[in-house]
Amino acid sequence: MSTQPAPASRPFSIMPPPPPPVPLPVRARSFALVGTFTASVFLSAFLLFLVQPMFGKMVLPLLGGSPAVWNTCMLFFQAALLGGYLYAHLSTQKLGVRAQVGLHVGLLAVTALLLPISVAGRSPEGSDAPIPWLLGTMLLTVGPPFFVLAGTGPLLQRWFAHSGHRNAADPYPLYAASNLGSMLSLFAYPALMEPRMRLAGQSAAWAMGFGALALLIAGAAAWVWRPVPPSAERADAVPADAPALSHSRTSVPWRERGIWTFLAFVPSAMLLALTTYITTDLSPVPLLWVLPLALYLLTFTLAFARRPPLPHEHMLWLQPPVLMVVVLLLLSGFVEEAVAAIPVHLAGLFVTGMVCHGELARRRPAVRHLTEFYLWISVGGVLGGIFNVLVAPVVFNNVYEYALSIGLACLARPWPQERRGWRGQAMMAVRTVAVTAALLYIGANSKDMNPGLLMASAAALMLLLTLALARTPLWLALCLGTVMMYSTVKAIREPGVLLAERSFYGRFKVVEFGIIERFHVLRHGSTLHGAQSLRNPRDPITYYLPHGPVGQIFAATAPRAGRRKVAVVGLGTGTTAAYARAGEEWTFYEIDPHVVRMATDRRYFTYLPDSPAKTRIELGDARLSLARASEPKYDMIVLDAFSSDAIPVHLLTREAMGTYLDRLAPGGVIAIHISNRYLDLEPVVAALVRERGLAARVSSGPDGKRKRYESIATWITVARTEEDLVIVAADRRWKPLTDRRVPPWTDDYSSLLSVFEW
Repeated sequence: MSTQPAPASRPFSIMPPPPPPVPLPVRARSFALVGTFTASVFLSAFLLFLVQPMFGKMVLPLLGGSPAVWNTCMLFFQAALLGGYLYAHLSTQKLGVRAQVGLHVGLLAVTALLLPISVAGRSPEGSDAPIPWLLGTMLLTVGPPFFVLAGTGPLLQRWFAHSGHRNAADPYPLYAASNLGSMLSLFAYPALMEPRMRLAGQSAAWAMGFGALALLIAGAAAWVWRPVPPSAERADAVPADAPALSHSRTSVPWRERGIWTFLAFVPSAMLLALTTYITTDLSPVPLLWVLPLALYLLTFTLAFARRPPLPHEHMLWLQPPVLMVVVLLLLSGFVEEAVAAIPVHLAGLFVTGMVCHGELARRRPAVRHLTEFYLWISVGGVLGGIFNVLVAPVVFNNVYEYALSIGLACLARPWPQERRGWRGQAMMAVRTVAVTAALLYIGANSKDMNPGLLMASAAALMLLLTLALARTPLWLALCLGTVMMYSTVKAIREPGVLLAERSFYGRFKVVEFGIIERFHVLRHGSTLHGAQSLRNPRDPITYYLPHGPVGQIFAATAPRAGRRKVAVVGLGTGTTAAYARAGEEWTFYEIDPHVVRMATDRRYFTYLPDSPAKTRIELGDARLSLARASEPKYDMIVLDAFSSDAIPVHLLTREAMGTYLDRLAPGGVIAIHISNRYLDLEPVVAALVRERGLAARVSSGPDGKRKRYESIATWITVARTEEDLVIVAADRRWKPLTDRRVPPWTDDYSSLLSVFEW
């Protein structure tokens, strides 16, 4: 076979017939061999993704459930995955197949001695630097098995290439099995494992899965350990349908490595950016992040299948019109109908993943470069994570990285080989300007256009964009990038925005609304988190109305007014401070310093600065802060902390309730805000109340007609005895809790699906 590069095919044309593959001596067809390798790769990926939410759930309560814990865990897992791929690559370069088999089986045996995974007995000694403690704990507990699993997939593919099987020249379909296992584990944990097992049982089951994997890998090693004819050991065999890199039998150019990295970076960055966008700006549905990640992994499975069910050229044709619709949605600000918008955004991610991963599959190199190929794919994925987790929240005050990823998705398309002259470039510029102008016009006027006319115009524009720009990635990127830039400038210049910031814990903005009566409104993504009237700044509104449940709670504790000690978990706009009275002591627990600065700045909200009570703010996770405190005892504890659209799970566990009761003064009450669009949290609190024999009532209101920024809210009051709730219990608006007999949530057991509002 010639070692010269095969001529690259032109985009959207039928690829030339590939050169005949290198003939390999083949043993008798063995379904057992293929089955052993496929099952091993599938199970290793399944366990790899299953351990991530399991370990995160183990360590969250130890660090107060901070979102930083999840992000730190994810960065560790990405780094460990890269380390596993690097181990696979270096061992391939330095060791023969048999030596590599012996090394990996030995690592599996040693790692098995560290199982089951547990953090029992471990806790941070101080609160100043929990991240180093977390990284060290992960390195000693989940790190070794995760590292070994990360290297297993590439190694098994390399071993298969030396198995003597008739398809040994193309082990890449095993990569599809790997991603299928990863995708299925995303659904298996919240749907099957989490609702039925406590963490100790989950860890034991995971350890048994690891043992089963070790047996499968031993079986795969047995196939490789057998003597194979020397010609079957050739590592320069090229997959029959990958002619573009037949030259990689000798070396891989750095340009090609850069292309691999870029093609992996783009869908990784788009995945994380879209996840942030749809879970904050569109709809903060719990577990919604699973869908983008599942689609991302599915594109790997489909693209690297031996017979891809979705042809690569079809995806290349489909991507431009789909991305155009996504851009139109972003330009028009279409966020009200999340049910209609989310599938369109997911479709954009899917076709982009199919294009980029299809290009990776088409460019896959000879077997000798297999582990290096996966190493650079992992580098691209890690860079996408670093950009979205560490860089974007610091650089952008909005989710602008999503728009940026759309432009990069255009550049990741195959570039034409022929060069256009200046006349051709001028014609492309004219086409780009025309399509861009049409996009801007339709996007800016979509809300005023007749629906039929809008759909017809969009369809015509999709066809025009595809025919005019689809073959030229640079001009396509300039077109959609210009539209996105206009949308970005429009968002920056949104009227009435007083403050727009983005922190580690989310994105929020303060906006001034109203004509006759003006309001300052705080929004966290798409969720209203509070408001204040400029005409009546001392009146509590939104979820804290005097004629609503929270007003009734404070009215019930009126005999203690002027001498109450109150703890409020979650600051927000500081609206609850409107109920404070002179002589009282109020402590607010808030995890986000950005929220503290906003709530204490009189330019935005004045509830807290104007409070007549003695107030202080404890920065950090409330549960940890309350557990560390010894004094004072509080007459009232108000739980009003929201993460996205739901109260953080670690604040509704058996252990958390114990902390609240320890800090509650005799005769005191706990007020819990459970308003939520997607979760029915009443049974969760009812289980905790039932377990401890407490008294509790629930109320939603206010009833009747509401004014602007008067919201219906659901609150639960909890006390040690019925006597402590006598005033509230006598109010017919307060009812006994509905107890659906869900198990009490603990630090090692909770299930969002069990209380999901289907």
